[in-house]
Amino acid sequence: MWMKTVFWGLLLFMLVATTMAVEYGAGSHNSGPWSWCDPATGYKVSALTGCRAMVKLQCVGSQVPEAVLRDCCQQLADINNEWCRCGDLSSMLRSVYQELGVREGKEVLPGCRKEVMKLTAASVPEVCKVPIPNPSGDGAGVCYWAAYPDV
Repeated sequence: MWMKTVFWGLLLFMLVATTMAVEYGAGSHNSGPWSWCDPATGYKVSALTGCRAMVKLQCVGSQVPEAVLRDCCQQLADINNEWCRCGDLSSMLRSVYQELGVREGKEVLPGCRKEVMKLTAASVPEVCKVPIPNPSGDGAGVCYWAAYPDV
């Protein structure tokens, strides 16, 4: 008798859990703390104008003025949800590419290739010592998307 009760109890639990997972999108790319960073949910992406200037200067090998570095780091730190910081840097980078009409493998600016700018932008959290989630646990403060070609 108790086996039947346990069986029906587990079956009911699985039915409820599956229904909730479908309802809340568990397992989809929109689940997890990063889903709070989606502009479609009302999140306002930060323009990161200081970081934009810093990345451009670093990429061409120019000295970055202390005020520009400070502005960038403050703007990044002001993003309250650390899960959103890399996403906002990625959005900033895409807007730079769009502004400059950059294509794959081309120079973004004279003396600065797209790949170099991407790695420069991805390392901003490390330069600024601003925490970002790091699932690998290796302590590196570099945005994960640096390893992907489509950013």
